[in-house]
Amino acid sequence: RSEMDQNNKSLIVSDLRLSDAGSYSCEYGSRPVVTISLHVFELTISLNGHFLTNESPELSVMQNSVGSQPDLSIRLFNSHNNIETPEILRKETPRKYVLKLKKLQPVDSGTWRCHIHSDSPLIDQNIVFDVKVLGFQNPALKRNYATVDSTVILSWHLNFQEIKWKEGFTGQLNWNLQGNATSYMLFNFSVTAWGKLYVTKKSSPFLFEEPTVASSGVLEVKLKKVQFKHSGQYQMQLVYNRRFVQSKIELLVMKVLANPAGPLTRGAEMTLLCQVSSALPPNAHLCWERVNTTQTDFKKSKEHEAKVEVTVSTAGLWNCYLIEDNQRKISLNYSVEEAPGWISYVIIGASIGASVLVFGIAVLCIIVGMSWQRRRQRAKRMALARQHLLENRTCQCQQ
Repeated sequence: RSEMDQNNKSLIVSDLRLSDAGSYSCEYGSRPVVTISLHVFELTISLNGHFLTNESPELSVMQNSVGSQPDLSIRLFNSHNNIETPEILRKETPRKYVLKLKKLQPVDSGTWRCHIHSDSPLIDQNIVFDVKVLGFQNPALKRNYATVDSTVILSWHLNFQEIKWKEGFTGQLNWNLQGNATSYMLFNFSVTAWGKLYVTKKSSPFLFEEPTVASSGVLEVKLKKVQFKHSGQYQMQLVYNRRFVQSKIELLVMKVLANPAGPLTRGAEMTLLCQVSSALPPNAHLCWERVNTTQTDFKKSKEHEAKVEVTVSTAGLWNCYLIEDNQRKISLNYSVEEAPGWISYVIIGASIGASVLVFGIAVLCIIVGMSWQRRRQRAKRMALARQHLLENRTCQCQQ
């Protein structure tokens, strides 16, 4: 591991180790002997510098030199050149220091610097090391909004390409129906050390396109014709060396219904219902609003309620929207149409016809009942007459 540079008579030691520390003397002819003391530092980081989000790495700094080991002052600078204050887990004599860093986030990926200082002997040494944190640029929980029958794209920003992650890992997407503890695996995938994605789709209660990964590392899942029942939490999970990190997207779906459905007849009323798939936080509300009218028709849901109703008696366009932190997230229009006049007459005629039919059936039932009663009474009288006749014949025979 060592060789002599014949040009400048220097000694080159490769793959330096702690055991290489000590005094090195150089003798050359009649010149005075030159002695150099070699102080060796070794820095190691847990898990070989490959971490998942929210993991706390441990850093070990060891030293070896001739004679006693000096007390060291250690400072850490993160990938943004900001000072980090680690927790000193233990100090095994001045020879070894074990430090615990904070919980890491994907933005902490990059080159870190460990600065080692000592007053006696004077030491100012920088050691750089790489930290790679695999995870999502998304927040831990994100909310997406969709209306019934629309197409929605769920996306997770994986950072494995940005940080040049050269290790293979796997993952899967699970779906939890709103209010249901049962979890369904929609697909699983694997990413090779070269960044190639392989997806295996599982049986699914709804259709979605093959997941894709863009050059920026964004994994997208497109859901077609979203239905109310597709709401819930979509949990993306990454697994590396039996450790995992996850990011959730809650899909909130809105629908609008009318009771009764269809055109609004003259003099009638219709109830419009706007509903979302889960309870709303205090900073969110559902609102019904009449569109393109001089009248102020407005109805807002109560706190935490997931639906709002409005009763209408005239035709017009109504808009239901979800507002959160004073921002509109999604909206749906419902057009209340007035039934043509002839439909009203048809409905009135049908009502009268139905009444007449009911009356006719009632009269027919009365007539049939009376006829049946008369026949029953006639049958009773004939039975009594036959009985009297038999009794008279019996009396004549006895005489």
